[in-house]
Amino acid sequence: MNLFTTLQQLVPQQQLSKVAGRLAASRHPYVKRAFIRSFAKAYHVSLDEYERQSFNAYESFNDFFTRELKDDARPIDTTADGIVSPADGVISQLGQIEDHKLLQAKGRYYDVGQLLADSEDGQYFADGSFATVYLAPSNYHRVHMPFDGTLTKTRYVPGTLFSVNNTTADNVPDLFARNERLVCMFDTKYGKAAVVMVGAMIVAGIETVATGKISRTDDIQEADHDMSFEKGDELGRFYLGSTAIVVLPKAAKAAWQDSMKANSVVQMGQLLGNTDTK
Repeated sequence: MNLFTTLQQLVPQQQLSKVAGRLAASRHPYVKRAFIRSFAKAYHVSLDEYERQSFNAYESFNDFFTRELKDDARPIDTTADGIVSPADGVISQLGQIEDHKLLQAKGRYYDVGQLLADSEDGQYFADGSFATVYLAPSNYHRVHMPFDGTLTKTRYVPGTLFSVNNTTADNVPDLFARNERLVCMFDTKYGKAAVVMVGAMIVAGIETVATGKISRTDDIQEADHDMSFEKGDELGRFYLGSTAIVVLPKAAKAAWQDSMKANSVVQMGQLLGNTDTK
């Protein structure tokens, strides 16, 4: 590891995130105003695409960070059998799952069963496909459905809270399978599929419409669900951001767009690729 990632191991990651979470949830007018305006200035945040277009309209920094888009701001691609981006951000990596491994960064791979915290699920997704989308601080921070499906299970997996960016992806082995994450499992027309919401340094929480905000524990939390979603529906959100990983089975026969590659900028609802279920 380099100095940047080594220092992250030395700081109290969970405690730092808890403190950040309390401040981000504060509705005190001076606290929220200072956080929102400082953040917006630092990351050049414009509210042009958002429903509420005044910084004063937000009740807390969390409310601002998870701000909702205007209804027509992100059209959902309607290509038949298309897979769309679950979030605004940058493609970190995408491709095929080879020998149960997903590409994290050049020369670094990690195990799909480790990512999902379930060896049977890992076996199921052997030779499947994946797409990893990194959400920068300035991005829209809600995660949406990349496909139609029925949510059957959520699995909260405790872990580290390394920051998630190119530097840590290059230097921290098994980064996405080590960080705190919420695995969402779905039934789809091509079998099981997953969306994994990965936490990071200062991320104060992960929430889905099925679970509400996840309470951190030292143990894995599993819950069964039976909730149907259409492509583009909101699935969840990050309270301070991170990464969403789409995992598809071999049966989906996913083919990613030629234009989609590492470092491609994407928007929620944009076509990433197609499946072939014939």
